[in-house]
Amino acid sequence: MTAPSFWLDSLGPLDRRPPLPGDRDADVAIAGGGYTGLWTAYYLAKAAPSLRIVIVEAEHCGFGASGRNGGWASGEFPVSAAKLARRYGHEQAAAMHAALAATVDEVGRAASAEGIDCDYAKGGVISLVRSPAQLRRAQRSPAFLDAGKTRAICDANDVLGGIYSEDCAALHPAKLVRGLADVVERLGVTIHEGTRVQQITRGALVTDHGTVRAGTVVRALEGYTAGLSGHRRALAPVYSLMIATEPLPASFWDRVGLARRETFTDERRLVIYGQRTADDRLAFGGRGAPYHFGSKIQPSYDRVPAVFDALRRTVTELFGIDPPIAYRWGGPLAIPRDWMPSVGLHDGLAWAGGYVGDGVAASNLAGRTLADLIRGVTSDLTTLPWVNHRSRRWEPEPARWLGINAGLKATALLDAWDRRTAA
Repeated sequence: MTAPSFWLDSLGPLDRRPPLPGDRDADVAIAGGGYTGLWTAYYLAKAAPSLRIVIVEAEHCGFGASGRNGGWASGEFPVSAAKLARRYGHEQAAAMHAALAATVDEVGRAASAEGIDCDYAKGGVISLVRSPAQLRRAQRSPAFLDAGKTRAICDANDVLGGIYSEDCAALHPAKLVRGLADVVERLGVTIHEGTRVQQITRGALVTDHGTVRAGTVVRALEGYTAGLSGHRRALAPVYSLMIATEPLPASFWDRVGLARRETFTDERRLVIYGQRTADDRLAFGGRGAPYHFGSKIQPSYDRVPAVFDALRRTVTELFGIDPPIAYRWGGPLAIPRDWMPSVGLHDGLAWAGGYVGDGVAASNLAGRTLADLIRGVTSDLTTLPWVNHRSRRWEPEPARWLGINAGLKATALLDAWDRRTAA
């Protein structure tokens, strides 16, 4: 693999945009060329074409999570409706979840309108129930399906039931991010790649190639936020890893299903996620890789053989096959201390992120929200509960390293306990 993921590798060689040539002025300067930065630029340029918008990206657009994720445009929000309701009230909690559900459609609409062929297929998501302990929890959901209805969607082994939601679409994430970058350039946005942001201050992005001075500066760095001066404890970069098979034969898909390219997971606590790609591969991922001391991010952390082996075993356990694995990759996602994503603007400094792995759709909602905030427009989006939310900072090391990795171990042990009690 010559790129950081199957998705990026499948697009072939990349022509990089030139770096920032030196100091320059803009109306809006955006740090980060992933979904958040690009969607923000897209909706701003659409609404206010006269704005001078500059995006600065350390590597290339989509190098991070936007080009490596599981390809789920999901209406999921990391904080439950019940918890949101306790803090903000039932009406606001419902508004947050409704906005994200509608965003799944908006991603597809915008991609279609701009001619971005990103293999978008809104088949929903099925969460498989595969143990008695999972079944007891799942039966409390109004979206619970019995085993027969679940198997009609995804016929995995040991299925006892499932939970289905229509608010999810499968897509090719790198096609979306590359296409979006091309679109914003056509709209007049300037993108400088190979330009690393070193500091964000009021009115300026300071980079290794010069300074972009702007009335509004946007931080859109997601898992890479911790590498920015003064932001080490803002968001914890936690790794998620993936594998992709070779294209699988029609006989496999005739047996398993996923005929509408439904995304799939199961009710274990340590997250797994998968999709049937447009070229009939299984793209499958999960958590379990360790958090690294000091919020460090290195290319070597993208590959953890033990996690790749566990993902392959899980595919075998689910579908009874030992498929040829064509690609293995990973990358960091961003987790706030309270798991609450946020978007906001204060005194010329804007931000969005902390999506806890559900950023494909949430970043679009964040981009639309930032476009309204930056233009001073009050809308239904600017009053959602995540707007101007401030999460407390993560603990200093070594408490951060101990706490996050202990949490990962505890989650895996709880899943193992569920399996043992089912035996």
